[in-house]
Amino acid sequence: MTGNVSVVGGGIAGLTAAITAAEAGADVDLYEGHGSLGGRGRATPAPYTAHEGPHVFYADLDHWKWLTDRDLVGPLGRPSVRDLRFGFVRDGRLRSAPPAGLVRMMMPGRPRTAPVDMTFHEWASRRYGEAAARAAARAIGVVTYDADTGRLSAAFVWELFRRVFAPTVPTVRWVVGGWQAVLGRMEGRARELGVRIHLETRLTELPEDRPVVVATELAAAKRLLGDDSLEWESGHVVLLDVAVRSDRRDRFIAFDLDGGGFHESYSMQDPTVAPAGESLFQLDMPVRAGESLAEARARLEALADLTVPRWRDRTTWSRTATAKGRTGALDLPGRTWRDRPAVDRGDGVFLAGDMVAAPGMRGEISIFSGIEAGRGAAAAAKTGTAPGSSGNRRTA
Repeated sequence: MTGNVSVVGGGIAGLTAAITAAEAGADVDLYEGHGSLGGRGRATPAPYTAHEGPHVFYADLDHWKWLTDRDLVGPLGRPSVRDLRFGFVRDGRLRSAPPAGLVRMMMPGRPRTAPVDMTFHEWASRRYGEAAARAAARAIGVVTYDADTGRLSAAFVWELFRRVFAPTVPTVRWVVGGWQAVLGRMEGRARELGVRIHLETRLTELPEDRPVVVATELAAAKRLLGDDSLEWESGHVVLLDVAVRSDRRDRFIAFDLDGGGFHESYSMQDPTVAPAGESLFQLDMPVRAGESLAEARARLEALADLTVPRWRDRTTWSRTATAKGRTGALDLPGRTWRDRPAVDRGDGVFLAGDMVAAPGMRGEISIFSGIEAGRGAAAAAKTGTAPGSSGNRRTA
């Protein structure tokens, strides 16, 4: 054994860190404040399996290989051809095709990179025109959860856009049972490796005798570490999960090019997430600056009116939620993921989660940072580096 390692937080970042450290030979304890693991990947119980916002995997980065190499993914869902009905909301109407300017941005031959120090709106407007730039910024709201994506770094937004709207073979993957199924397999893998999992255990200060990975939301990490530098830009969004009696008029996926909202079915590609004869949809709408939550929800429901006709009359189950400052990292002009809070905090303390210095989007950032943090903690355990080893005691 390399020594003891503690992991605080049992979401995808914490589980990744725990597995990585244990695979490196560390003796690992994982502490989770809730009664179950999962973090924001946690799903509602059957018969309706809904997550906090859209949850898919992309298979074009090494996080996917890390998962598949360990048999953590499981079977994949796939929508039938008859269900592949896409939509684009423009000027209050649902259309089947995107505007021409947006299509040009999706085509092969587009630039691979964009400037870091320019806003996306400024760069895209110069290259593709104002209308196309606005449409692209709102279309990519599916992963930024931000009502003004055009203000973000062109490099940051363009990388996301190129991945989501890949012009060749799509890289999106839907896992049967959703992220909760993957998290369940991750928990199983962690336990196989001897990780001790402590549920309903919320740490208020760091252990001084062992390296620790803090894999919580950034605001919680800030409190636990007493580090006011742990801040980064994130989104603000209202969410709607709704199950309805199935109707062939319902759309599979729709991008709201007016407001930045997004609609997706999860049951069309994975019937296990809803009862037979019902369809489960997840929708989100970014909250605009100065807008009330009621106003944002009204826009969200207007999107549902277009994508799930007469949904109120067909609803069998629903829930609403709001997420602010916990929807993944957003990079402003002049900043990249390398400028975010570092994974290695020194003194045997490591940070993991979806708003730290690692590449990718949301869950991918969590996995990449979890791998780096887990490896770092295991290495620190070999040398006896821990929060109390330098005499600098860290408390909440």
